[in-house]
Amino acid sequence: MPDARRSVEAPAPTATRTPTATRTPTPTLALLGYAATRAIGLAILALAAVATGKDGLHRLSGRWDSVWYVRIAENGYGHQVTLPNGSVHSDLAFFPLLPALERGLSAVLPVDAATAGLLVSWTASLAAAWGIYAVGTHVAGQRAGVVLAVLWGVYPTAFVQSMAYTETLFTALAAWSILAVLRGRWILAGALCAVAGLTRPTAAALIAALGITAVVTVVRERKLPARIAAGVLLAPLGWLAYVVYVGVREGSATAYFDVQAAWGNSIDGGVALARFIWGLPPLAALGLVAALTLLGWLIALCVRQKQPLPLLVYTIAVVVISLIGAAYFGSRPRLMMPAFGLLLPPAVALVRLRPRNQVLVLTGLALASGAYGAFTLLGSGPP
Repeated sequence: MPDARRSVEAPAPTATRTPTATRTPTPTLALLGYAATRAIGLAILALAAVATGKDGLHRLSGRWDSVWYVRIAENGYGHQVTLPNGSVHSDLAFFPLLPALERGLSAVLPVDAATAGLLVSWTASLAAAWGIYAVGTHVAGQRAGVVLAVLWGVYPTAFVQSMAYTETLFTALAAWSILAVLRGRWILAGALCAVAGLTRPTAAALIAALGITAVVTVVRERKLPARIAAGVLLAPLGWLAYVVYVGVREGSATAYFDVQAAWGNSIDGGVALARFIWGLPPLAALGLVAALTLLGWLIALCVRQKQPLPLLVYTIAVVVISLIGAAYFGSRPRLMMPAFGLLLPPAVALVRLRPRNQVLVLTGLALASGAYGAFTLLGSGPP
């Protein structure tokens, strides 16, 4: 078993490094720990729902984006809503993989599309935890991999991992794609990236990670192996396919981006974020600036750890995409959740603690995350 306390500065900066063992160690402890964190979150939600007289299960599958995915699963694309201010919200803003899985699962099982969405999300969450564990093990040792998977389960907005949303499905595909690159399996990495591109627009970060890693590898080795070329060519196909589909359907090459802009999801370089901070009361603004400073510090730690290039590029790209858009501010922490590489420095630090202290810290974080999740889900604001 690798020493969990070994420095993560050893991995080579590109994905051509061949690991000592290519077999993923048994992920049982990571999956049990992750499942325990989500069980704590669901238990807190259930207790809070009983106390407030609200339907906690409905909040997981019948609100916000979940409703849009279910409608697509049941009726296909074509629904839109016109807001009082004249903005048009079209269901074409939502990528097709999750509703396709909901539709397929509800056709073969005695469940409706909303329940199918929960089944997909919960199954994908375990696949994501396994992939995150595998990447963490590859980079920093098995114990760090276990802690990394559990930390992802106590992320502040981890309650979304229990909802019929795309975060778990996308993160699972991203984690296994990055692991494939780290092991030199470029075609598999590109195929997984292509499927991720049918899940959510954040796939652009994963495409960039594969592309930049490939360029650095080719420049360093002065040759372009066929497997790298194939993987890079496969990577953007899913994302491009959906953008082209929307363009053809709407008769405009920029239709997809127009649809996103109508939802307020255009790229403005961070102007909306700056305006939001400027408009806050001084103490709230100071707290948000402190949170963003902490985020920057985590990124700096990732760089100092010399994380493998594909993981580092993917992490930074997800964060940047989440911050430079004009989206609703409350969604930004959720949009950054797939950037699990941010949690690797804390995971390595926690591994240095005694096991009992690790459990205490992670349990406390799980309780805090669960309480925040129950408060948000049972409240009025979107996650």
